[in-house]
Order: sequence, then structure tokens, then C-alpha cells
Amino acid sequence: MNFHRVAAVLLRYAYLIRGSLSRVFPLFTWVAIDMVLWGYLTRYLNTITTSNFVPTLLGAVLLWNFFIRVMQGVTMIFFEDVWSRNFLNVFSTPISVGEYLLGLVLSSVTTSLIGLGVMLALATAVFGFSGMAYGAMAIPFLLVLFVYGISMGILGCALVLRLGPAAEWFIWPIPALLSPFVGVLYPLDILPAWMREVARVLPASYVFESLRSLVLGHAVSFAPVLWGMGLAGLHLFAACWVFRAVFRRAVRTGLIARYSSESVS
Repeated sequence: MNFHRVAAVLLRYAYLIRGSLSRVFPLFTWVAIDMVLWGYLTRYLNTITTSNFVPTLLGAVLLWNFFIRVMQGVTMIFFEDVWSRNFLNVFSTPISVGEYLLGLVLSSVTTSLIGLGVMLALATAVFGFSGMAYGAMAIPFLLVLFVYGISMGILGCALVLRLGPAAEWFIWPIPALLSPFVGVLYPLDILPAWMREVARVLPASYVFESLRSLVLGHAVSFAPVLWGMGLAGLHLFAACWVFRAVFRRAVRTGLIARYSSESVS
């Protein structure tokens, strides 16, 4: 592992960010809009009920947006290489698949932390959200979602690498497709049996179930969160394996040389 090559991936993205305001605004614009929308919704719900929806509803939306930022932090940097037709050029250098993926992960750390900071600032200053309601559990919650977001980002990159640049439209809906199964806004008990079975293999579901138990004052066990972390690690390992396998196939079959084609066939 050559960290100079990893740093080169980070440096390239830094130059892209510095040279384009259109890449800077999405880092905080969409998360700010989500916080305002859901924040006023929770404020309205608080006026018509005796419950406080800020730590449950707004906190869950904040955590889920963090997952989305992490995932998109990985895929967007990969897409930059796709859109600029630079992906083949990157791998004409001595950089390895592992070094490239680590560069994507570290770049995602930066962008997701910016998004998390904006969300926390808005939720705290405007809507009275306090992370102290979660206590020390906030750290494992974020860690599980971070690892899971990285794994889904790498898997999305592998899908686009296999099917072609036009397949990026399969990646954007992934968080929306996952959200009904992980129970971001409701407990898993209300789901049909087959959806609960799917939820068992999704690390994020353990985070949001534990979050609700914590906020409602129930006894919270670390076991579900640890199980979620184990699943997230397994998902990450599988995603890296899939990306490496797809990359090797693309090299072996010559697909990587035709990668700029706008075809998913």
C-alpha cells in the first residue's frame, strides 16, 4: 500500500472542488434543505401531540442523511473519473485497486463530515436537537452507518464499472430503496414478515431500532449495534471483493478500454 498514491486520489478531488463552485454547494445544500424540511415537520408534530419528535424523527433523518452522504461521497468521486473519461488513465499508473478504493473512502470522510457538521448545526441551532440524548451511543451509530455507507458506495461503483456509465441512474435510488427496510421513521414490527427478514441483513436497521429504544427510555443493549457493526464489516468486505472481481474482469475482457461508452449492455 503506497499512501502517496492514495493521497494523489485525495489531491485530485481537492483540485476539482477548488475549481468548481458547483461541486462545493452540494456538500451542504441538500442536507440543509432536508434538515429544514424535517425540522419544521417535527416542530409541527410537537404542537399537535405531547411527544417530542426531535430526538426520534429529526435524529433519525440526520443519521440517514449521514449514511447517504457517505455513500455518495464514494460514488461521486468515482463518477468524476467516469464523466471525465479519466478512469482508464488512473489505472495506467501504478496505483492498485486497494489504493484507489482507500482514496475514495478518505475523500468520502471529508465530504460526509462537512455534511454532518451542517446538519448538526442547523438541527441544534434552529430546532433544538441535542446529540446528548444519544450519549455515547451516537459514536457506534455513526460508525455503523459510515462503514455501511462506504460498502454501498463501493458496490455502486462496481455496478457502474460492470454495466457502464449510464448505469449511474441505478445508484441514486439505492438509499430510497433501502429506507423502507431499515425503519428510518418507524419500528420494524409494523413491517410484513418478508420485509423484516430483509431488514435482518441490513446493518442500518439495528441502528434505528436501537435509536428508538434509547430515546423512548428503554434499556438499550450493545449487542444489536455490535451485530450491525459486524454486518457492516461483512458488507464492506463483500463490496471490495465484488469491485476487485469486476475490475479484473473488465481488464481481462477489454471492457475497461471501452468504458466511456454510454451503454449498459
